[in-house]
Amino acid sequence: MRGAAGGSAIPVRGTSGLKQPLPPLAESDWRTGVAAAERLTQPPAGAEGGRSGDGKPARPQRAGTRLYAIDGIRILAALLVALHHFAGTRRVNQPGNAIWDRPVSDIMPNVFRIATYGWIGVEIFFVISGFVICMSCWGRTPRQFFVSRVIRLYPAYWFAVLFTTGMLVAVPGVWERLRPREILLNLTMLQSGSGVPNVDGVYWTLWSELRFYLLFMLVVATGLTYRKVVVFCCVWGAAAMLAPASDFHLLVLVANPEGAWYFIAGLALYLMHRFGQDLLLWGILAMAWLMGQMELGYRIDKVEYVSGWRGSVLIFTVFLLVMVGIALGMTDRVQWKWLVTAGTMTYPLYLMHYAVGTALINRLRDTMDARLLVVSLIVGFLVLSYLVHRFVEKPVAGLLKRGLDSSFARLRDNRNTA
Repeated sequence: MRGAAGGSAIPVRGTSGLKQPLPPLAESDWRTGVAAAERLTQPPAGAEGGRSGDGKPARPQRAGTRLYAIDGIRILAALLVALHHFAGTRRVNQPGNAIWDRPVSDIMPNVFRIATYGWIGVEIFFVISGFVICMSCWGRTPRQFFVSRVIRLYPAYWFAVLFTTGMLVAVPGVWERLRPREILLNLTMLQSGSGVPNVDGVYWTLWSELRFYLLFMLVVATGLTYRKVVVFCCVWGAAAMLAPASDFHLLVLVANPEGAWYFIAGLALYLMHRFGQDLLLWGILAMAWLMGQMELGYRIDKVEYVSGWRGSVLIFTVFLLVMVGIALGMTDRVQWKWLVTAGTMTYPLYLMHYAVGTALINRLRDTMDARLLVVSLIVGFLVLSYLVHRFVEKPVAGLLKRGLDSSFARLRDNRNTA
């Protein structure tokens, strides 16, 4: 998506050549509750303990328990990112900007100071994605992994692409619309690989997620074990460290140095959850923190410009410590059912809020108090996100799952009769 007021929304990182939007957004993996593989519960394989497949004993699993605290962190991160995009980016703090028309720090300075740190929700989502992907894939086949990703990602995404396109036609003035061919390619979710702009700049995180899924499927195909996931973390981490200095574009593309260590942190945290803590896992997590704080600093200096390194690292550190507590079972008493519903709203909220929300601010900024406008938009998008989950994600995901299961069954049958 092209930038507001003629500016580009996608600056380029010099060391890697990978594009990131100026106001980045969140999330990575979100639950629909459609398929059992997508629930935040322990997977059935080995659910009552046993061994990992390579000799490491698994802890007795808390069968049937959902990690409600992760749903809570997810929705909190999504709200912070939405607040950041509406009231905390460098763009909205420029004089004469197309969204607020004047610096948002002049309009609501206290909100601006908080919102400037909301971009960290992106990193939070990447860590959560590593955790829940490893959880939901344990004991499952590559086919099940592929089906679960398709039914999880595409229904709400297709709706969001069409919704955002329609709203930008109805509410012009902030974002330049893409050409029809570019909009259609966006429906594949592969537009970043073809150098085509996103309908909404926040979709850049999906490209990072897809590359993580592709890499992790290699491990899923061999059968997940403690040893294999640890080796994967080490090899991927080494590749991510070497890629920027290699000047080898394919390695940079695959290694994803901007996001790799956040996903690796999530994988290590899930291993702590499943097998218990040990020095090796703490070492991987510590390395992820060290690499992550450097990446936070880069993003502040080259992309965000509005927040401080110390505050960002403090927030990220507190989040990782909370995730350690979740992994070690310290939050198992959190059983608030409403968090499940809140968690299901995160992905649609992520997909729909930015371009449409800022376009609406442009139209409504003089009609009410700025703080009330921001709150009203966030509440409105939360309601819309629930409706999209209930009436789009769930039914479409069900249809896709049945169709894909039938297609894979035909492939299996034809292979057996060939």
